[in-house]
Formats: sequence, C-alpha cells, structure tokens
Amino acid sequence: MPIHHDIIAPVILGTTSILFFALLGRFIARRLGQPSVLGELIIGIVIGMLGYAFSIDFIEILREGTAIFDIVGEVMSGHSMNEAADSIIPHHGAHLLQILSGPHGQDYLKVAQTVDIFSRYGIIFMLFLVGLETSVSELRSVGRESALVAIIGVVTPFILGFAVTALFMPGLSLKTDLFLAATLVATSVGITARVLQDLDRQQTLTARVILGAAVIDDILGLIMLAVVSGLIVSGEFDLLHVASIIGLSALFFAASFVLGPRFLNFAIWTVRHLDISEAKMFISFLFVMILAWFANLIGLATIIGAFTAGVILHDGYFRHWGDASQHRLSIKDLIAPLETILVPIFFVLMGIQVKLETLMDTKVVLVALLLIIIAMIGKLAAGLGARYGCNSLAIGIGMMPRGEVGLIFASLGKSLGVLNDSLFSSIVIMVVVTTLLTPPLLKYTIQRCERGGKTV
Repeated sequence: MPIHHDIIAPVILGTTSILFFALLGRFIARRLGQPSVLGELIIGIVIGMLGYAFSIDFIEILREGTAIFDIVGEVMSGHSMNEAADSIIPHHGAHLLQILSGPHGQDYLKVAQTVDIFSRYGIIFMLFLVGLETSVSELRSVGRESALVAIIGVVTPFILGFAVTALFMPGLSLKTDLFLAATLVATSVGITARVLQDLDRQQTLTARVILGAAVIDDILGLIMLAVVSGLIVSGEFDLLHVASIIGLSALFFAASFVLGPRFLNFAIWTVRHLDISEAKMFISFLFVMILAWFANLIGLATIIGAFTAGVILHDGYFRHWGDASQHRLSIKDLIAPLETILVPIFFVLMGIQVKLETLMDTKVVLVALLLIIIAMIGKLAAGLGARYGCNSLAIGIGMMPRGEVGLIFASLGKSLGVLNDSLFSSIVIMVVVTTLLTPPLLKYTIQRCERGGKTV
C-alpha cells in the first residue's frame, strides 16, 4: 500500500521548528533580563553554527539566505545549475548544488522559501505596529531638542561610518561604504522604552526627549535607507538621481498622507456591514499591503510603506461602529498576534545567516570593532543635542541600541548584494553589542543622576 506524502508537511515541520527555537530563545533572554530579540538572534546563531559544524543540509540551505533563490532564478533564466551556483556562491556553490539535487532538495527549497516569506510578512507587520504607535500630532509636538537629538544621531554615525570605512577598508565599493554608513544610523527605541518602563521613568523629561527623537530618527533613517537602496538598485550615483529619489520619497509620503485617509474612509464604508473585528483586520491588512507594494513600486523599501500605513491608520477611522474607546479590540490587538508569531522567525533566520567562521579572520574582527566604536560614538553624540546637563548622557545611551532595525537594514543590504558574509556578520555583532550594553548603561546613568539630585 503506497504511503501518502503531503507536500506541505515538510514546510509545516520546518517552519514550526524554527518558531519553536525562536520561542526558546525569547524565553531564555527574558529569564536573563535581556531583550527578546537578542535571545532569538543568538539562538539562530547557535543553530547556524551547529548546522555548519555537523553538515546539516537544511541549515546549510538557510544559511545562504536569498542567494539560494538567486541560483534558482539564474537556472530559470537559462543558465546551468553549475554556472549559477559558482557565480552566486563561488566557494560553497558546488556543495549546495549537491544538496539541492539530492532526494530532499526540493523539500528544503520549499521550506526555505516559506520561511523567507513569513519573515518578510513579520517585518512588515512589525514596522506597521511601530507606525501605529506614532501619531501625526506626536510628530509635530516632539520639540526642538528631540529634533536636534535625532538629526545629530543620524548625521554623525553616517558621516563617521562613511569616512572610517572609506579610510580603513579601501577595497570596498562606494555602494558598500554608503550602505554600511546607513546601517549605523538605525535606532531601536523599543529596548530603551522597555528599560524606562521597568524603571518607571517613562514620563520623565529624558524619556520624552528620547522617544520623541526616536520618532524623527526612524523617519530620517527610513528616508536615508530609501535613498541609499535606490542608488544601489539603479547602479548610478549623481546628484540628479539622488534628487529624484528624494523627490519620489517625498511624493510617496505626500500621496500617502493625502490619499490614504480618503481610501480608508471609502474602504471602511464598503465593509460597514461586517463585524468590527473583521472590518479592522481586513482594512488594516489591505492598507498596509497596498502601501508596502506602492513603496516598492517607486523604488522604496516595503517597510517604509508599512511604517507609513501605521502612522496614518488609527481606530478613529472606524467610527461607524461607535466610539473607538468602546471597541472591544483595537487594531493593535488584532495585528499584534501576527507580529508575535512571524517576527521571531525573521530574527532566528538572521541569526542562522551569521557566519561566525568568517570572524576567524583578524580583519573581520577589526571591522566589527570599528563598527561598534562608531555606532556608540555616533549616538552618544546625539545626547549633545539636549540642553539638560546630567541626562544628556542618558539620552545618548538611549539612542544607542540598533536592535531589530539594524538587523532589518543588514538583511536588506545582504539581499541587495552589497554586504558579503563577513560584513553582514560584523554588523550583526555590532547590533548585538550595542543592544546588550544599552539596558545596564541606561539604568546606571539614570540612577546616578538621581543619586546626585539631578532631574531626569
């Protein structure tokens, strides 16, 4: 009697296994008092290294990220498997080709593609929720200090990053120099916000300046990412092209904020007979995906569209069902479970793709140290934008962690082909170090200010 083999079974098993390890990493991190993202990332690194050490085929496929899909794309374009593998992964292509050609190669490829898609959805939902917690009125009222902190925190690490990579790593291309510098701009304020919450200092002056600066920092960072990514994709570098990318970015934001509310009002009117939870879920998903697609259409990153969708959308649009404060579930309540499941897959996948064996090279270790130093100095300088004595240092430290935002930038650079394995691994190490250092340093600085009788 033939055994029925469901083609989706390997996908279910592989994806669920990654999610299990993500939850394990999150649990361990929280038990140790660390951010969840660090646990997910580190357990991914451990899985990747064990898979490499014991030659586990599936893990070796995942370690190559989108390069595997590039090989398949080259084959479909008419190139031979050998040519595609050798051109895209020169030193490891033959081995991967052997795995893909084996009895389970197709199953591995299906799982890898599914995991990649899920992780991309997760990042879209994560940036949507970040935007959802940021209102337009909040953007207007953050104050001069927050704006100055954000600008210094973006410009300083970018200039330092570009100058240091051009000086100490002359073999890199201009595109790589630009992308490395742009990656150093990122700030993940979620970790800082959690520390402030744990200390019950979220309503202090320091907290307001940090969180306000983080809002502006996010927007400036995303615009810079859009400009640099557009330059990399187009392959050109001239002022006219830069101006066109900035113009398209401005056009995207303008069109989104002008036409977005009109679209939402019309879309919500068409589903007014649905249950409130159904309407919120359907409209939210539709809106974030449309803006993510629209952003990609004009050459921006999909996450920019997701963030913008979150800034525009709020529960007040669903007034047909009564006062938003009386709704049993908010948009965040409905979308958060999707983010909770899908985002950890992204961070575990990023960890798996970190190739620590590349750090056996002294040059790679020096690059990682350089990035860490620049990353810390660049954000500590941001605190100078605040005119509040003691807590200027706390503000600078609060802007220091790169967290998930830095990982998103790094993964985009890898998918664009401007970051090789060693640079990607160096960036991830920079992200881990800055994220790990922030909670204890911020806690110590705030408590020291308070012991000295200073206002925080």
